[in-house]
Amino acid sequence: MRGVRTIGVVAPGEPALLDDEEPDPGPGQAWVTTEWSGISAGTEVALVRGTDPHHRLSWDGDLRAFRDDGPRAGYPVLRLGYMEVGLVTGSRAPGLAEGTRVAMAYGHRTGCCADPGAAPVIPVPDDLDPLLGVYLAQMGPICVNGLLHAAAGIAGPAAGVDAGVRDRCVLVTGGGVIGLLSALLADRHGAAEVVVAEPSPARRAVAEALGLATVPGDAWQAVKERWRHGPGDAGADVVLQCRGHDAALATALKALRPQGTVVDLGFYQAGAEAVRLGEEFHHNGLALVCAQIGRVPRGMAGAWPRTALAEVTLDLLRARGADVRAHVVTDVLPFADGPALLADLAGRRLPAPPLQAVLRFDPA
Repeated sequence: MRGVRTIGVVAPGEPALLDDEEPDPGPGQAWVTTEWSGISAGTEVALVRGTDPHHRLSWDGDLRAFRDDGPRAGYPVLRLGYMEVGLVTGSRAPGLAEGTRVAMAYGHRTGCCADPGAAPVIPVPDDLDPLLGVYLAQMGPICVNGLLHAAAGIAGPAAGVDAGVRDRCVLVTGGGVIGLLSALLADRHGAAEVVVAEPSPARRAVAEALGLATVPGDAWQAVKERWRHGPGDAGADVVLQCRGHDAALATALKALRPQGTVVDLGFYQAGAEAVRLGEEFHHNGLALVCAQIGRVPRGMAGAWPRTALAEVTLDLLRARGADVRAHVVTDVLPFADGPALLADLAGRRLPAPPLQAVLRFDPA
């Protein structure tokens, strides 16, 4: 076993640097020394606070349902995060040479035993800013999967990633990292127009710096007036809902044209009292589908493994990486400062929280 340092949570509200172990690489495995790790604030803050479903309820993996009569997740939590880039510094894996830079999803840890047969190991090409590799293994694929779900609803399981947005009016609710990347993907894959709805003026300014049109977060009427298709037919063809708040989902449904679709990429940690399913959802015949990285649309898994989702992400980063680096990545800080940042985020103590914070792992 090899000792590593990791960012974990020792108790609700108490992130910390912890000691942990990783196995030595066996046949077909490699050792990856971490260089960069991105913070996914929504998911990680839920674990810091203990508000994620697994800490409140018991997960029945067989029935795939949460229930209140079984064991719940506890503390300490030894792994946070899913946006890592590192160098292969020892290898027993064919095709994974020492010195190769890779993207993986193993958490904020100083190193990892990588097993390409068990989890995706995505090469980071030399022509990409290594820091941007944090988006290749999971964050970017989450967004690509949202487009796939939009495509599957229109063209079925043989659809390509373009089919859900090409020549269509696309609203993105939420100007966080997932929302901005999803909006850029929709634009790159041929949307007629993309608009980002976001309540924060600062985040709207970031979207506009990326060349995206914006409206305030609850401006469903502006969306329907912008996109008029005919009498009684106004609004977005598809909404990529990227904000884990019920008000954003309510806006997404209200902004859709009749028989439109909301593809939901948000992570909701509470109820959804703002969502009124007896209103536009019912009267306009709307569809709501959840797109999460654990599953691509039914019938598409063979054509869309994680490596294929990463390839679409890489295409976007090659085209817009300089803009993402300039406008989306707002904070780069040492690994050791990660717990303090997460504590401040969980405690809502930052007047201007980072849009995308990335941890830097300095060489030992």
